[in-house]
Formats: sequence, structure tokens, C-alpha cells
Amino acid sequence: MICRLRGVVREHAEAHVVMEVQGVSYHVLIPPSILQQLAEKLGASGDLELVTYHYQQLEPGKAFSVLIGFANEIEREFFERFITVSGVGPKAALRAFTRPIPVIARAIDEGNLALLKSLPGIGEQRAKEIVAKLQGKVGKFALMHAKAEMPAPAASKDAPEAVIEAEALSILVQLEYTKPEAKQMIQDALARNPRLQTAEELLNEVYRQRLAEPSRSAAASSKPLRARLQEQPT
Repeated sequence: MICRLRGVVREHAEAHVVMEVQGVSYHVLIPPSILQQLAEKLGASGDLELVTYHYQQLEPGKAFSVLIGFANEIEREFFERFITVSGVGPKAALRAFTRPIPVIARAIDEGNLALLKSLPGIGEQRAKEIVAKLQGKVGKFALMHAKAEMPAPAASKDAPEAVIEAEALSILVQLEYTKPEAKQMIQDALARNPRLQTAEELLNEVYRQRLAEPSRSAAASSKPLRARLQEQPT
């Protein structure tokens, strides 16, 4: 199975690139939103590295290998999770990813059917199935910045708390949060829910906590000025 390619881009079009790796050229399909992120690299000379999802496309009378490319492991992981939804195969998911992955992940977590239905090939029934299958399980992906790096390996269910915190910290730093910011996010999430058992649960809690921050800020700013001044230490 081909899981990663590094080579020179010989050709790129609206939905694919052709990469030459040690004299062998590979045709790699790339989701539209990810191709947009890679536009700067495609325009420059030099090597490009892609994390790939490799599968066999079956059609009447024939089968052939297909490579789908991603900028990093986190994007591929979200793609693999997305295609666990019944009726959503790699081909359909590839077409649907016209919006950035964190935007799609947030829509799933919030049950935003309108946004999901706006994705090519995703109708109302399929959008409902995506939410039913994945809601509450994609907070980590909603935390992504545009240029996320490779995450650390997933923690097991019985991992000690220190290991879970360390893995969550590593992923948040790779998602381009500063280490002090990431540590504070983790501490706040654990204070809110100390029963978290995996790094993924912890990251989902971090995401939910960040969603609540704007409403808390709005509530604070709506207080009368005198009341806010009285709250300040003398």
C-alpha cells in the first residue's frame, strides 16, 4: 500500500497532480479544498510530499488503484473517518471536500445540515447520516489550522492521564497552537470534565470549550460598566 509520496510535480490540474518519484510518475487525486492549500507549493519548483490514501476502485469488468493525496496525516484521518458513513465512499468524499476540513468538522459537530447539504453530492438524508455517525467525534479536526502537521499516535483507552495529556498537547502544538496556550486549554478541559479517558475525548472537550468562549465573552461585555469594575480586584 502506498501511504506517502515525495517527488517532483510534473503536472497539476483542477483535481489532481502527477508526481514523479525516482523516475516513476503517480497520478494523485486531491480534494479541492486541499488542492487550494497546496497551490503555492505547486507553483514553486522542488519536491512536494503528500500523505496518501490508497484503495482499489471497482468498476464493471475492471479494477484499478487510486491514490488520494493530503497535506498531512490529520487530513487523511478525517477523510478515513468521513467514509465510515454508510453510502459515502472515497470517490464521494473526494468530491464533497470543497470546504476546509475544520469547517466541515465543525458543521458535523454542530449538526449544521445546511452547510453539509451544500457539499457536492451530499443531500439532506446523507447529511443527517453524517451527523448521526460522527457528531461528537470530530472536535480534534475542528481545531485544525490551515497548516496542521502530523499527529502523534493515538492513545489507548487505558492510557495514564499524563500520557493522554502529553498526546493532546503534542497534537495541539502540531495544530499550531503555542505550548502555553495548549497547556491552558488542556487544564481548562480537564477541570471541566475530569473523567476523560483518551486524548481524542480530551481534544473534543477542548473544542467544545472553545465554542463556549465567545458566549462567555459576550455575557461579560453585556454587564453594566459599574458591575464589571466592581469585579476587578482593588
